[in-house]
Amino acid sequence: MTPLYAGHRLDQYRLDELIAWSGMASIFRATDLRDGSTVAIKVPHPQAECDPIFHDRFRREIEIGTRLDHPGIRRVLPARGASRLYMAMEWLDGRLLRRVLADEGALSIPRAIAMTLEILEALEYMHARGVVHRDLKPENIMVDGDGSVKIIDFGIAGLTGSRRLTFGKLSQVMGSPDYISPEQVKNKRGDARSDIYSAGVILYEMLTGEPPFRGANPFAIMNARLAGPPPKPSEINPEVSPELDSIVMRALAPRMADRYTSAQEFARALENPEDALSGERPALVDLRQKPRRRLTLASYLVLGLIPLVLFALLYVARRG
Repeated sequence: MTPLYAGHRLDQYRLDELIAWSGMASIFRATDLRDGSTVAIKVPHPQAECDPIFHDRFRREIEIGTRLDHPGIRRVLPARGASRLYMAMEWLDGRLLRRVLADEGALSIPRAIAMTLEILEALEYMHARGVVHRDLKPENIMVDGDGSVKIIDFGIAGLTGSRRLTFGKLSQVMGSPDYISPEQVKNKRGDARSDIYSAGVILYEMLTGEPPFRGANPFAIMNARLAGPPPKPSEINPEVSPELDSIVMRALAPRMADRYTSAQEFARALENPEDALSGERPALVDLRQKPRRRLTLASYLVLGLIPLVLFALLYVARRG
């Protein structure tokens, strides 16, 4: 199939303007010729469409999108009798959260909490329907003119009971280094608590203007979250209270069992911060208050092997 450009017609849609492009797909602002409404159309590039892993992932994204109907999640419009693989979505006016953070830096604490509560409400909805996002990040969150947010991309989301897309196809399904959970770094599937971790990273970044872990490259960033906890948000932004520190650090707990058990529980903590310290688990108190232990030589060797293993997986995947 040939690539599509602005001006082309795709079934009942006229492609008006190319608004985003990646190595795998293009997104167009388009007009639904049946009623004149504006929509967004995501079309895979021909070479990507021929990739069975991408094809499977794209169809899963359509399946997930059409089953979700929540004001905090971008709607995917049902397509019947499509002439080729594409996805029609509601048109959104606004800015990506990534652009908001780039333009404004750290947000006010009330604004950061309000936006996080909206994200958590959408996560609770999708988790209750067996959907785990697995790649929550500011690039996948749209902020409209009144500050409301929508989750807009489900490219590597998983459905409970569906066939697993393994991390052997690392570059396609693993997620973004700044926001993925420790269990994803360890090549484990994770669950709803992995999304809670990512939401905690986003809240941390909104409060401080920077992500909790840094490194010279993606592998260093991923390894950093295995080496120890990040600085508390208040060490970067002194306006963050001890209670909010505690809430964020619990969301970022390295062990899944130490995090909030649901998005609803995370939201409840943000709404009732006065309970955060009194109800904190001993392990989390220790994590926050004790100085970091020095890593042993063996620990450094293990961490150093992680990039080699990941590169090996990529090499095997490409050879296969």
